[in-house]
Amino acid sequence: MTMLQENAKEEKKSISFVEQSVEQDLAEGKNGGRIQTRFPPEPNGYLHIGHAKAICMDFGVAENYNGVCNLRFDDTNPSKEGTEYVDSILNDIQWLGFKWGNLYYASDYFKKLWDFAIWLIEQGKAYVDEQTSEQIAEQKGTPTQAGTPSPYRDRPIEESLRLFHAMNTPEAVEGSMVLRAKLDMSNPNMHFRDPIIYRIIQTPHHRTGTEWHVYPMYDFAHGQSDYFEGVTHSICTLEFVPHRPLYDHFVDELQAMENQSVYRPRQIEFNRLNLTYTVMSKRKLKALVDEHLVDGWDDPRMPTICGMRRRGYSPESIRKFIDSIGYTKFDALNDMALLEAAVREDLNAKSLRVSAVLNPVKLVITNYPEGETEEMIAVNNPENEADGTHTITFSRNLWIEREDFMEDAPKKFFRLTPGKEVRLKNAYIVKCTGCTKNAEGNIIEIQAEYDPQSKSGMDGANRKVKGTLHWVSADHCVKAEVKQYDRLFNVENPSADERDFRELLNPTSLNVLNECYVESFAADRKPGEYLQFQRIGYFMADTGSTPEHPVFNKTVGLKDTWAKMAKA
Repeated sequence: MTMLQENAKEEKKSISFVEQSVEQDLAEGKNGGRIQTRFPPEPNGYLHIGHAKAICMDFGVAENYNGVCNLRFDDTNPSKEGTEYVDSILNDIQWLGFKWGNLYYASDYFKKLWDFAIWLIEQGKAYVDEQTSEQIAEQKGTPTQAGTPSPYRDRPIEESLRLFHAMNTPEAVEGSMVLRAKLDMSNPNMHFRDPIIYRIIQTPHHRTGTEWHVYPMYDFAHGQSDYFEGVTHSICTLEFVPHRPLYDHFVDELQAMENQSVYRPRQIEFNRLNLTYTVMSKRKLKALVDEHLVDGWDDPRMPTICGMRRRGYSPESIRKFIDSIGYTKFDALNDMALLEAAVREDLNAKSLRVSAVLNPVKLVITNYPEGETEEMIAVNNPENEADGTHTITFSRNLWIEREDFMEDAPKKFFRLTPGKEVRLKNAYIVKCTGCTKNAEGNIIEIQAEYDPQSKSGMDGANRKVKGTLHWVSADHCVKAEVKQYDRLFNVENPSADERDFRELLNPTSLNVLNECYVESFAADRKPGEYLQFQRIGYFMADTGSTPEHPVFNKTVGLKDTWAKMAKA
């Protein structure tokens, strides 16, 4: 076997079961060799990383097999939907790096769906039910006990037609009537027990206004929309497995109405993406926002795409993470640490290195001339020479991290301590000569002397010291606000916890530092620019950050220290 064949074999092994199904359909010549997928979000909230997994699959299959992926908004419930969500979804998909072939809305098909419903009534396959939702639910039965037929199940066709038209009027009362498909009340699949396919909603629609007063249910609109658009592979998550027979049934009926049986979409299900210490329920995420328990949908602690973007995650890191966990037919709980590892790997290659001090203490270089400054050369990104350099001002008075000094240090403390030398990044080697304390015994200033021959790049700079510290000039830096984030919830799997999810929130998930200092080059960075605060972690300027008052969100640390703390 040649190396090329081995590589091809290995690549074949790595494709998902969804792609295997697609390849099988192509090999059998189905749909004329055409591949068409769709991503069908409901515009009733912001996309989260679980949706990103579906996006990667839907768009990825189309890209890999020379097909097309369309974006279709499932806008069949105007009481919960709006243009705000539409706009955010469009933005998130583009940010992730995908382009849709066509943009559709389920509302584009309201007339076709209405006509299909009328046809079902005329065929005696649907009827108007005037019971309450509670009565209908009670009559559904259980998975092991057959349901009870509605007293309206056999009402005359003409009466159901008249009432269905009456439902679609401004006078119709929400909840007074529904249209149900007449299927099988004893079917072990509960979804087949005369499902509701239309209900009255008097809230104006964000696209159609008050044109309609009845709206199709998801199970009635979804498969038909796929069919109208020519979707070949309707890829969705595992909770829709029991819905698939109903999906196929309505497509069969639609083909019967149109007297066509050549083409049909195929539904394939994969596992959802679940992350530790967070929730993916739109209802719960919306509650967090509405109850001001977080700072909006784009709060950096949220699993939303916009929240991750604001925090500083890159689209490439999200896609790499999703690719690494793969697609299966079994639900699993993925460790947040895996996502953060993907973020670190990507940001290490692309982030600008800057200097920032989050817990400052003054360092005075006592033998450095007062009033004198130097512009030191700092490499923007050691991983990419093309990113160039910038300058950082060095002076007599500096800020360093308080944790980088210890008056009585252990042997393996390779930072600043009396009598020991360290290198100041991009600058000089300095030796600590002492410190000053206030009345409470707290250190307020550290003194050191520098070696003028040890400047980075000079011949004398080759002298080895074990510690290198970052710093900013106290007279040339900018005061900044830094937001550090912890897990949003205190328990690993809040979705499985029986307590109210609000009780599980981590009260220390946000820590705001107001006495931080950054070099001026960092203060000028804007949201969307990936930064590494040297020796600290990855950061991004927050929305609303300005050069005069910079605000930064911590994306992730340089190492996974959280996992160690969680085990302690």
